[in-house]
Amino acid sequence: QVQLVESGGALVLTGGSLRLSCAASEFSMEAYAIAWFRQVPEQGREGISCISRRGTSTYYTDSVKGRFTISRDGAKNTVYLEMNSLKPEDTGIYFCAAALDSSGLDFCTPLADEYNFWGQGTQVTVSS
Repeated sequence: QVQLVESGGALVLTGGSLRLSCAASEFSMEAYAIAWFRQVPEQGREGISCISRRGTSTYYTDSVKGRFTISRDGAKNTVYLEMNSLKPEDTGIYFCAAALDSSGLDFCTPLADEYNFWGQGTQVTVSS
């Protein structure tokens, strides 16, 4: 059974940093594109960033470009989201999700509907 577990969420001050982790259990991430989504109350899940199965392709939504970095560590079967210069608008529940890439094209998409497996989320709160 595919399981994803997020960690690293916390309460931080504006300008602070966090590193979120998405660890996989019971399966290898190597065949999956991985994405991070943010959910805030009364809004849908927004695709923040994603990384292709081989890590050669990444995506960032405009609001986090230059501040967030996504990476993956195959040996640890974990994907990270490094978040710097945090702003109050970064507040939300962050979910990681996995999508099997059987196309061989090594790409990722920020569209939630393309992802089959989801973690339970980790709360990030940025206080001003």
